[in-house]
Amino acid sequence: MTKILITCAITGSIHTPSMSPYLPITPDEITEHALGAAEAGAAILHLHARNPKTGQPSALKEDFMAFLPRIKQASDAVLNISTGGSALMTLDDRLAAPKLAEPEMCSLNMGSLNFALYPAVQKVSEWKFDWEKPFLENSDDLVFKNTPRDMARILTEMGVDRGARFEFECYDIGHLYMLKHFVDRGLVQKPLFIQFVFGVLGGMGADPENLMHMKVIADKLFGDDYMFSVLAAGRHQMPFITMAAAMGGHVRVGLEDSLMISRGTLAKTNAEQVVKIRRIVEDLGREVATPTEARAMLGLKGADRTAI
Repeated sequence: MTKILITCAITGSIHTPSMSPYLPITPDEITEHALGAAEAGAAILHLHARNPKTGQPSALKEDFMAFLPRIKQASDAVLNISTGGSALMTLDDRLAAPKLAEPEMCSLNMGSLNFALYPAVQKVSEWKFDWEKPFLENSDDLVFKNTPRDMARILTEMGVDRGARFEFECYDIGHLYMLKHFVDRGLVQKPLFIQFVFGVLGGMGADPENLMHMKVIADKLFGDDYMFSVLAAGRHQMPFITMAAAMGGHVRVGLEDSLMISRGTLAKTNAEQVVKIRRIVEDLGREVATPTEARAMLGLKGADRTAI
């Protein structure tokens, strides 16, 4: 069985700061959490930026560059920059920082999606920032837009032009077929690293049958030319990724996906989640891949060829 890749998603646009006082927002906090996760065993760091004053998801180049060079200088981890950002951002917004940084990896959502976060409003009684509650409430009319034209542009500008490889985020079966479409067009290079995403309202539910079916279809479409990883939102995180590890897949943890370390207990750092899943996968007999091994497995261009 191949070595297992641990990805850690440090901070993101799914959770608002009010849901956890431990969610990293400032460049110092993001850097500290990222380095801790890398030290704990995460070979890949999936990174978003936040406005350090308001906590809002940010696409500004200066917000990304306030932490990216610091993480690169202090760690050998693979830096994976989101091209998703927030559903409120334009594609130009979402690509600004990745185009500047020219990272080894980017994430790429393989389709448009209803991104329904509004049920979370019921879980928060006090709000830290004025924007949070309206943002969540209005997500009942929120669509994350990634059309085939959008995806072709990302694949061209980040992949063909800048040599990045991708974490292909697939929230449903149709996203696998869209990825196959781009493979057939020659815009995607193998091996593929596919992230099966479960538990986001608007995408696949976190049911074991869905994971099994995604694996069956991915095998049918891509044969031996892909690796799969799994992320699951909220309380499904650890059970689902443990199942993925047992199936020979890879895993993703991080406060972007779940704020908890166990039922009823908030994770204070991203590293806590990395330590937990590392213990689980090693108990299953899997060996955790280093950043150097991750680069070889994924065919990455190397940190020295980035602009960070």
